[in-house]
Amino acid sequence: MAADRAPRPSASGRTLPPERGVVAADPRRGGASTPSFALPASGGAGLPGVPAPLEIGPRTFAWGARTFVMGILNVTPDSFSGDGLLAAGADPVTEAVRRAGQMVEEGADLLDVGGESSRPGHAAVDEAVETARVVPVIRALRVALPDVPLSVDTVKPAVAEAALDAGAHLVNDVWGVAEDDALARVAAERGVPLVVMHNRAEARYRALLAEIVADLARAVDRAVAAGVAWERLIVDPGFGFGKAPPHNLALLRDLAVLRTLGRPILLGTSRKSTLGRVLDLPADERVEATVATTVLGIAAGVDVVRVHDVRPNVRAARTADAVLRGWRPDGWEGPR
Repeated sequence: MAADRAPRPSASGRTLPPERGVVAADPRRGGASTPSFALPASGGAGLPGVPAPLEIGPRTFAWGARTFVMGILNVTPDSFSGDGLLAAGADPVTEAVRRAGQMVEEGADLLDVGGESSRPGHAAVDEAVETARVVPVIRALRVALPDVPLSVDTVKPAVAEAALDAGAHLVNDVWGVAEDDALARVAAERGVPLVVMHNRAEARYRALLAEIVADLARAVDRAVAAGVAWERLIVDPGFGFGKAPPHNLALLRDLAVLRTLGRPILLGTSRKSTLGRVLDLPADERVEATVATTVLGIAAGVDVVRVHDVRPNVRAARTADAVLRGWRPDGWEGPR
């Protein structure tokens, strides 16, 4: 201990024994051996943690408390999952309100409305057709379910603007990593949250997870530069988009790496073809596989799951949340 005490210079320049209790900072040891840096006055910590709550329309989503479930409403004739409202034979607006009401009763926290299929080989539609599909549905849902947040799934700025005018609260961009920031600028101008999803024209990768994270980080930066508040951004790794089945399975296995982005994570695996390849089953028989991916996603820290079959996924999510996040139903007695 004596060797660690600070020597004292005398008036004559001679070194005196150190005072008792005074310890020298040895530049060869500990923190004193390397300069350190303080956080800038205007900077955040930049460390992983639970994102701040986000207001989406009529509801505030407190991330980390439990997993939220987004119900899918496809106003299309050619949805891969076979649930397109335009193929149902009934009036699409009436059928959308019926299905949406059932999803909310089953536990859906928000609803996602899309007017153009995004499956491989889908028939592209122009913005007028897509607008005509989604706007009446969103307008009717806003009246029928005023307390439910509504999302519009589109890549077209004009469709997003019309949907927001009709009552949507969130823009879901399945090409969120594209260089064009027009959709982000719409979200910024309207002050609404934006989902940026990972996608590629071809499934070419050298380092899958690293590239997905890097692409999403750049997309988040572009959206912020376009005026979207950092706190209003949600990231989606794009399961099934620009990825072969082995990519999708590896993505799901290492999904927790997305938490390094510091934003809430949305996961959409519902009924997708990779699950069909694993089980050799058609889209309408992939419910159990979807439920399994929901639970795996929750274990990795996912905040929202986007699904066709709400009831089984809500039940699985609540069970996983009770184990992993300490969620408890109302009226629970006893310790958590």
